[in-house]
Amino acid sequence: MIQEISTNFSKASDGEEVFVFPLSFAQQRLWFLDRLIPNSPIYNIPGAVEFNGQLNVAAVEKSFQEIIRRHEILRTTFALASGEPVQVVTPATTDSQLRRHYLWQEIDLSHFSAADRQLELQRLATAQAQRPFNLEQGPLLRVTIVRLGQQEYTLLIAVHHIILDGWSIGIFMRELMVLYEAFSQERPSPVEDLPIQYADFTLWQRQFLQGEVLHRKLAYWQRQLSGSLPVLQLPTSRPRPAVPSFRGARHLFTLSSKLTEAIKSFARQEGVTLFMMLLAVFKTLLYRYTGQEDILVGSTIANRQRPELEGVIGFFVNTVVLRTDLSGNPTFRQLLARVRGVTLEADSHQDLPFEKLVEALQPERELSWSPLFQVAFDITPPMPALTSPWSYS
Repeated sequence: MIQEISTNFSKASDGEEVFVFPLSFAQQRLWFLDRLIPNSPIYNIPGAVEFNGQLNVAAVEKSFQEIIRRHEILRTTFALASGEPVQVVTPATTDSQLRRHYLWQEIDLSHFSAADRQLELQRLATAQAQRPFNLEQGPLLRVTIVRLGQQEYTLLIAVHHIILDGWSIGIFMRELMVLYEAFSQERPSPVEDLPIQYADFTLWQRQFLQGEVLHRKLAYWQRQLSGSLPVLQLPTSRPRPAVPSFRGARHLFTLSSKLTEAIKSFARQEGVTLFMMLLAVFKTLLYRYTGQEDILVGSTIANRQRPELEGVIGFFVNTVVLRTDLSGNPTFRQLLARVRGVTLEADSHQDLPFEKLVEALQPERELSWSPLFQVAFDITPPMPALTSPWSYS
């Protein structure tokens, strides 16, 4: 990466040398949405981690600083250069340079009653999650350490999606645990420096997705999504709002271990993945409620096809559209075969940015629904197991 960086440096307003790179296609979409809907927390990613034991707060902050030093994307803000948005990466040669890239707070609630502690913790977590980020000024990472008792702490973390995705959260947590263990015992970092950074990916993506490669990948998706793209007409108890409010809800339920094992066994028998199996079930459900035979469902993919990207924090995730024909009253096995074929083809063409696809297809735009698909289906991989005394809350 040193060679690329050395040819892309600039001066910040304070005269400090910074490095400037183009945005990835996914970042470009979020940057545009941030301009379209300013001061919105829609793309904030909040999280909370519990710690039970004697917490070394200085070691925690040092761990966060080391993660920020290791991953350039966490030292990145976004600006306009000649009318185009760019990533601006600040070097991390001093503590003051590191500190400007995260907002650090320590709050003591140990003097509250048990009930009031939880209420105040929830209030703090909600406020942090809903507070907008400024992509141009930063910081784009906020950390609040809340002391609940003598040996009870909660770390509230919020970060903007433009610099981090779901896979990255796992990387962040693994490094935090390893680094904290080392620093709390006054040992040096045991984590090796990264061979590449997120900016390398953005440069590679821009160079790779052009010419014949871009044409070939676009041609597949244009064939797959040709013709009239139906809007999923789910029956609802109230009219669809003209403008989405983004006020959603969750419904949690658990499948029994017996049913889970039966699903996995059937998937193995049919030679499909668990994702394909559950997607076929989901599409059957959508057909049951809509009566539509042409069903499009969106799904996110990690988009880390190169092994050297597996340990890099950044916004890599991409979206694919899985279109399935349910005509002809197929049996479930027949539908499963169709879903399998569509999913495998989509996987082999997954690196075409969703933004490029929308740009090429130019679907009819309506503020009341999303283009190309209106429902999404994902299986979220489990977060890395946290060793005691850490746990997710």
